[in-house]
Formats: sequence, structure tokens, C-alpha cells
Amino acid sequence: MSFRLRRFRSVLVAGAGALLLTAVAVAAPLIAAVYGTGPQDTFADDLDAYGMPYGVAGGVSTVHWLGLEPGLGRDLLIQTIYGMRTSLAVVGPAVLLATLLGTVVGGLAGLFGGWVDALLTWVTDVAIALPLLLCAIAVIRPLELAFYGPRDAVPGWFRMVTLVGLFAVLGWTGVARLVRTQVRALRERDFVTAAIALGAGPGRILRREVLPHLGPPIVAGGSLLLPMFTSAAAALSFLGLGVLEPTPDLGRTIQRSLGYLQTDPAYVLFPGLALVCMVFVFTALGESVRRAFDPGPGR
Repeated sequence: MSFRLRRFRSVLVAGAGALLLTAVAVAAPLIAAVYGTGPQDTFADDLDAYGMPYGVAGGVSTVHWLGLEPGLGRDLLIQTIYGMRTSLAVVGPAVLLATLLGTVVGGLAGLFGGWVDALLTWVTDVAIALPLLLCAIAVIRPLELAFYGPRDAVPGWFRMVTLVGLFAVLGWTGVARLVRTQVRALRERDFVTAAIALGAGPGRILRREVLPHLGPPIVAGGSLLLPMFTSAAAALSFLGLGVLEPTPDLGRTIQRSLGYLQTDPAYVLFPGLALVCMVFVFTALGESVRRAFDPGPGR
């Protein structure tokens, strides 16, 4: 019981941290309004002739709490908060779609068994073997060229939709394997056997008898996708394949800050800490949820 209580507390702590980060990101427009600075506002007068902010730690002051971006003169606090908002705008829908796809594939494989299970398991194994980042790097630009010419500007929304779609298509496998295992175990339970004996079809069995018992694996699998997608989105932005300007993005901010490591380390410190906090909190949440739902002995 003490192990379960501690695990329950860990879920609460991690969930509170994730909720706090999400609330800050969602409230970015309200924070910007209270703070008095928007994500596209620039402060060229606060930069010297070399484009560096006046003062210490990148221009940290009572007006600009985390300083300014060198060269661009944008407020770094607002860029960081809006960057978190952008990350969640990509990661949130991607996690939901990947979880839904994995639930459907795993549910069908576990329920039907036989050749359906063999085929869907093979598809899952192939998808697992595809590295997320490498596939995204290989697909993003050719996909954009298929819809837009080499000289046409790619809309920001198209890049975001592309990222969401790629993450969902390539990230559903873990949820599918968890759901398949659970459905195979449920298929042998008495209430499922009774439903089959009464003539219930596969759709009704999956919807009425199986899905209500799939909450733990679905929640656990979906929560584990949060840190993976967050770090992948930042990595793609770091490589220039993430969310486009002028939308703020943590990965792009970190990439731009590398040229100022010696002259302005605060430029990489603050967005880097924000990204680390997001990945850490989401990882802790996913691991806590997984352990809370782990049916193994002593859990």
C-alpha cells in the first residue's frame, strides 16, 4: 500500500507540474497583455551597435525579465512562453491522434487474432523500425515541394500540420502494442466469452466490452508520447525543419542562440531550461502513470 501511495503522489506531483506548464503556455496571450509586450515586438533601442542587449545577462531588467534576443531585440520571456505554447500546439494533437491510431490497431489485432493479428503486428514492427527524426527529415521538404513550388513560401500552418501528421503516423506503435496485449487478455475473460456466445459482433464487443477496460494502457501509452514528441519537435526546429517564423519556437531559439554562447549565454540558458523542464515533467508524468497502471507483482 505504501508503494501505491507514493506512486499516487508521484502522479499528482508530475501532473501538477504538467498542468502548470500547460496553463502558462495556454495563457501566453494573457501573460503578454499583462506584461505589456507581444511576441513580435522588437526593442532595437535597447541593443548596441553590434546588436547585443545593454546590461548584464542579455539585458535582464525590470522591463525585460529574461532579457532580449541579440540581433532581433525581441523579449526573451515572451518568446520562451510562446515557444512552449507552440510546442504544445504540435505535441497535443499529435499525441491524441497517435493514441487513437494505436488504440484502433492494437484493439483490432488483439480482438480478431489469426491473420489479422499477424498482419497488424507486422505493420507495427515495421513502423517501430522507422526512426522518427530521420523519417521526418526525409519527408518534410519533399512533401512541401509537392504542394508548393521551390520559390513559394510555405505557410506556417502547413508545416505545423505536417509535423502533427508525421508524429501521429510514426508514433502510434507503443500504444498499439500495449492495447493489443490488454485486448488479448480481455478476450479470454468470461464477460467477453458470454458476449460472443450471445451473438455480439466484433464491433459491439470492442466498443461495449473491451474499450471500457482499456483506460490504463491507453493513458499510459499516450502519456509516454509527450516527452518523445516534445523533444522531437524541438530537434526538428533546431535543424530548421520545425515551426516556421514568425511563430516562436524553443528549438529555433536555441539554434539561433548558439552563435552567442560566449557573448550572451543567457540567450541559450532560458529557452533551454524551459525545454528541459517540459521534457522532464512530461517524462516524469509518463513514467509515473505507467508505474501506477503496471499490473506486475508488487506494484
